[in-house]
Amino acid sequence: MTDNENLDLQTAENNQEEMTMDQLFAEQDQMQQKLNKREIVNVTVVQISQDNILVDTGDKKEGLIPLTDFEGKTLPAVGSTVAAVLVRKGGDERHSILSYKKAQETVGWDLCKTAFENKERVRATVVETVKGGYRVEVNGVIGFMPLSLSELHPAYKHYLPKGAKIKAVIAEFSKEKQKLILSRKQVLQEDESVRRGEVLSGVKVGEVLRVVVSKVGKETLYLRFHGIEGIVSLDNIAWKDQPAALANYKRGQRIKAKLLAINEEAGTISFGIKQLFLNPADALKKRYPYMSTAKGIITKITPDVGVEVELGKNKNKGFVRAEELPLDFAGKEGDVISVAVVGVDAVNFVVNLSVKRFESVQNRKVVAQYLRQAPRPTLGQLLQSAMPEEEEEAAEVEEEQPAADAQPVAETAAKEPKAQDPKAERPVAACSIKKPAADARPAAAPDATAQAAAEEPTQASTEEPAAEEAK
Repeated sequence: MTDNENLDLQTAENNQEEMTMDQLFAEQDQMQQKLNKREIVNVTVVQISQDNILVDTGDKKEGLIPLTDFEGKTLPAVGSTVAAVLVRKGGDERHSILSYKKAQETVGWDLCKTAFENKERVRATVVETVKGGYRVEVNGVIGFMPLSLSELHPAYKHYLPKGAKIKAVIAEFSKEKQKLILSRKQVLQEDESVRRGEVLSGVKVGEVLRVVVSKVGKETLYLRFHGIEGIVSLDNIAWKDQPAALANYKRGQRIKAKLLAINEEAGTISFGIKQLFLNPADALKKRYPYMSTAKGIITKITPDVGVEVELGKNKNKGFVRAEELPLDFAGKEGDVISVAVVGVDAVNFVVNLSVKRFESVQNRKVVAQYLRQAPRPTLGQLLQSAMPEEEEEAAEVEEEQPAADAQPVAETAAKEPKAQDPKAERPVAACSIKKPAADARPAAAPDATAQAAAEEPTQASTEEPAAEEAK
């Protein structure tokens, strides 16, 4: 390398050193200007003492940062840089006082402003509990969170411990007034809304769910299902004696309830407990059908109104209105009366009864029992069945009448021969009609006798020529 080249290289190095020193002085001047303007600057840690941290500020004397600014945080190492802001300027004999904490607050105010404008969530730490709320730190800025904005439901005492990490949104912001109000309730509400949507999408109206009693009101029972608040109105507590049934429930009790309605917009649900049991009105209708009969004991008589009755072993309530009582009704309390069922009051669960209609029901039963028997023959059927018998008797009479009339005619013809026949007057004809005893037929048979009588004239007429030939 020649002498000229060595000279040029040395000149370049000297110029570079001069430029570096110029830049260093310029940076120191710039840092001093920022410190004087109370702007945030990055300083280098030189030494850590018992109470302070010495940092290089570009001045003759180092600056001091109190160790209290790093309370609860990790101390920076020697040679590292930290952000700080000038609190008090020093001189030739005293150090300048800087604050890491205020530098963080300045940056934090800017970050909080951005989060407030964009409605973003921020991470905060509970510093301490105070009257009416909490002091919290957000990005190095100390803010306030009221009790009313700390929980999902109204809070009347402190539930968050010191040092608790929370998520919140900035409800109010003013850097000039040093005002920073946070709300944890809004975050909880947003998360709860999302979670409720997921839970409610998994259930349907009419399902029976397991719930926990969260509160017992005067006329409402509050239930909790997977963190969702539900209500049971007094009408849906029980079918009857609702106030007494409501008093039997206690907070924390696990029960079953039927899901009646879901309000997705409001995020609320309604439950029913009486729907798990049979409606007493349906049981009464099944036990006491319309126009059935029963016996009851009179428990109370109210003139011009009606009579209260107890029915059966279960002592079901019955009522007979005044117009359903006969005019001569003389019953008194304790008497047993027979009644007919005319309906059931589905609201008061009372069986409506009637004494007047009991007799008509009994008459219907008698008629129905009579109709169930074997049918009796009608008058027409009786007359129709009697006609063949009369016809048979008449035919028998007609058959007997000619036979009876034929017997005297035959006898007369045998005794008195016909006048126009001269041969019939001879005595031979009288002798020829005599028959042996063996050939005689019984007289009991009118038909045979009549036949013999009818044949005798013919025999006499045939025997008469034979007698003449013999002569």
